[in-house]
Amino acid sequence: MSSTCEKDMEFVVLLHGLSRTSRSMRPIKKALEKNGYSTFNLNYPSRKKPIEELSEYVRQKIHQNFSDQPPKTLHFVTHSMGGIILRQIMKSSPLPNLARVVMLGPPNQGSEIIDKLARFKLIPLINGPACLQLGTSPDGFVQSLGPVHFELGVIAGTKSINPFLSFLIPGQDDGKVSVERTKIKGMNDFYLVHKSHSFMMGNKKVQNETISFLQNGKFSKNNP
Repeated sequence: MSSTCEKDMEFVVLLHGLSRTSRSMRPIKKALEKNGYSTFNLNYPSRKKPIEELSEYVRQKIHQNFSDQPPKTLHFVTHSMGGIILRQIMKSSPLPNLARVVMLGPPNQGSEIIDKLARFKLIPLINGPACLQLGTSPDGFVQSLGPVHFELGVIAGTKSINPFLSFLIPGQDDGKVSVERTKIKGMNDFYLVHKSHSFMMGNKKVQNETISFLQNGKFSKNNP
């Protein structure tokens, strides 16, 4: 269900990440609503299907939610794999009213964790088929999506609470994705925050910078 309040028909769709639920997006949802945005915090079965099918599921849910009164402006705030799902939607069935997008910790170029651990059967057993599509191979799924052609701001974390996973990732990382692999050709702005992958949605800086990008098309402080 969407939460309604007036901001000239501007809605923000929130997409959680792999093995999470819409509950994980509640902190940033509340921050958006306090700033006058209407929100649709969408839940999808991230561990049940590959990304192509998840993207179609999400697209249909968005269509159903706004069938009575399509918003003039539709923003997105995504976490982790939620950003990949949006990229797949925009490649296969572009949303005509898409405005601005903020991606939090997106594996836009995949994650080395998948490269190293996917061979262990327990990983896809726990996380489902979509996780196997998030590797870094040049011929992999995320690379096939190409550059973005919409207004995009990316927020990447630099704090890890999992030393083992960070050991598998070169350079700065948030415990799941390297800073460099969150970037994507075509993005408009980039922001670093000292927060871990799983909990950045509750961070005040992340919330404030997300709102700044949705309002102005840029982060208030540029620190790539």
